[in-house]
Formats: sequence, structure tokens, C-alpha cells
Amino acid sequence: MTEALQIAIVGGGIGGLTAAVALRARGAKVTVFEQAEELREIGAGISLNPNAALLLRRLGLDKRLADIGTPMSGLNVRTSHGELIAVAPPIVTPVLADPNIGHGYNVHRADFLKLLVEIQPEGTLHLGFRCTLVQESDGGVQLKFANGTVAQADCLIGADGIHSVIRRELGVETRPLSEGIMAYRGLVSSKRLSAVTVLNEPVVWIGSGRSFLCYPVARGQLINMVAFVPTDRDAEESWSAQGDLDALASEYAGWDSPVQQVIAALDETFRWGIYDRAPLPHWSSNRITLLGDAAHPMVPHVGQGAGQAIEDGFTLALLLEGINKEEIPERLNIYEKLRLERTSRVQAIARDAGRFYRTEFADPVTRDRHFAKWASEVRWILEFDAERVAEERLAQIAGAPGDSQRQAS
Repeated sequence: MTEALQIAIVGGGIGGLTAAVALRARGAKVTVFEQAEELREIGAGISLNPNAALLLRRLGLDKRLADIGTPMSGLNVRTSHGELIAVAPPIVTPVLADPNIGHGYNVHRADFLKLLVEIQPEGTLHLGFRCTLVQESDGGVQLKFANGTVAQADCLIGADGIHSVIRRELGVETRPLSEGIMAYRGLVSSKRLSAVTVLNEPVVWIGSGRSFLCYPVARGQLINMVAFVPTDRDAEESWSAQGDLDALASEYAGWDSPVQQVIAALDETFRWGIYDRAPLPHWSSNRITLLGDAAHPMVPHVGQGAGQAIEDGFTLALLLEGINKEEIPERLNIYEKLRLERTSRVQAIARDAGRFYRTEFADPVTRDRHFAKWASEVRWILEFDAERVAEERLAQIAGAPGDSQRQAS
């Protein structure tokens, strides 16, 4: 019987905690190390689109997601003055092998993080552990932390975000790339909006170098707002820099009435610098790999930051299931090839989507052509089963001529 792999994850955010749950479900022993002394999330919503919700359902989390989330519906796309351009329908996925997928969820980040923390076994999540050094050998990985602790693992996963220490330790870096925009984020109680303005489904207003997105979270009790505006200065790669409500309002003077009413109902807003990074040439060594923003940060215009991190974790869990320590390098190589190709394409689609959202089209025909292209690309993202793709890749390898060693494993 193969001995369970000892896996260390650096980073206790959504990607790291989800990966830990997926890996344990396939037999690994997992410890998560997070540098923060306590886990906190600011007031913001995130989208768990169908490609991520599919995977979370397989862990039996559907009821808990339904308890904290708002089921996704079609996205209303409107001009800055309120003209309806189109409604992107809810994604239906008859092409997927899993018949239970029906929709994703919009959730409050804090609610989802709390859920993930609650399902970690006692003693497997360590807070206040800032990783300072990683040493890799043929036998495993040694981690050193600022508090003096030393840990050993068969495999290390860096899920420590856009400023990843583990990525630095791997010796791969790219510079942040700005779109020349920044975002304001905020949450508004649905009770504070008029009956006309209540937003029961996602809406994005587009045009004139800006876009304005709203969608319900917390079972419709809150409306999450994200407003993208141009900037000629560097903004923090942060979710939590305080924003100026008057400056936000001035950006959307003359826009559709619901946009202005949502802004007026805000008690506070946070400023967020919008960056991604060019795809890395590689993100794995023999026993170390990356996931989520540490590997492939992306701009938020298709709501896939969390989704791609979740796909990463589930892909890793499937590829590492039931193997011995000597097979880790080969499986990390497969993981990187599968995920690097997909996430690089999603990064590009997200950038294109941002440009579409911030364009005030004078010609409806041109606008509708761009919308059709956007809808097709987003459908490709959402109608994806990361586990099935990994299973198919393993089956191809097992069936390759002369690969009896892999077949035996």
C-alpha cells in the first residue's frame, strides 16, 4: 500500500484551503501554513462560477454554498445610459459528464473563507507562520519560518498570492502589468436601494473607458459593487486601500440612475489596483509547485481568480492521488503543462473582456460582434471540468506505448 503523501501548502487563502480539502479527499496528509495571525477578508463578493462550483459540489459542499451564496443567473449587459445590450444566459452544461451542475454562486468572500476554515481538520491550519526559506532535495522539501519552526514535506504547494515567496524561491518572476485602470469595491444592503434599483441579478454597465458591475451576494441581502475607472498612477496591489466616495461618484456622473443610487448608498469603498502578470515560463520544480495568483494572477473581468485557483487545487489532488514520492516530479510536470496552457488563455480572455466592458461602441453591429466573441470565450471557461481533463491526460499517458512503469503505478 502506498504511503500517504505529506503535502505542505504555504498560503491559507481560498486557493490554498480549497486545495487542502481536495487533496485530503484523495488521501493526502496536508498541512497549511499562513503568515497572517488571523484570517480576515474585507467586505467584497466573489464569483464561484460553474467550473468551480462543479468541483466543490463533488466534495459535498453544495448545501453549504447554497446557505451562504446567491445562485448565479444571466448577466445583464447595459450601456452607460441603461440601454440593454444583451442578457448572457445562465450557463447550462450538457457537455459535462457531471449532471448536477446547474449554476454557480456569488458569495461574500468572508463567508466562503469561513466555510473553508471550518472544514479544515483540527491542527492542520497554522496561523502566524511566515515562510522565509525553502530547501528542496531528492527526498523532500524543508520549510523554515520566521517564528523558528522547521517543517518537512514530500511536496510543497505555493498558494501565497501575487507577492508569492514560494515563486521567488523557485527563481521565476515577472513584473506586475497594469491595465491603466483601478477599481472601487463596496457592499450595499439591498434594503437601502429603491424598488426600482434592487438588483436581483448581475448587471454590468459598460462604456466611456469605465465599467460598473453589481451582483447580489449573501442570499441577496447585499449587493457587491465593482467600479473600474482609468488611472494614470500606480494603485496598490491590494483590496483594502480606502477609497474616496466623492471621487467615485464623479467618475459616473451622468450614468444610468441605478449606478448613481448604488454609489450614493455606499458607506465606504476600497481602492484596488488592477494587475496581472505575463504567463510564467514554468512554475514547478521536482517537488515544489504553485497555484492561484502565485502562478497566474489575472484581471477580474471574467470572475475567474478564485475559479482558476480551485481548478488548480483539484487538478493537483487528482494527479497526486495514490502515487509514491518518486512519482511527484512527473505528476507536477503534468500539472504545470495542463494548467499553464489553460490559465494563460483565461488571462488573455480576461484582459479582452475588460477592454470590451470599457468601450462605448458607436456602432451596434460592431458592439454585438464583440459581445458574441466575449460570450463564446466565457462559455469555454465555464464549461470546463478540470478533473475530467486531468483524468483524460493520465489515461493518455497510461496508454502510451512503452510506458509500462506508469501503467503499473
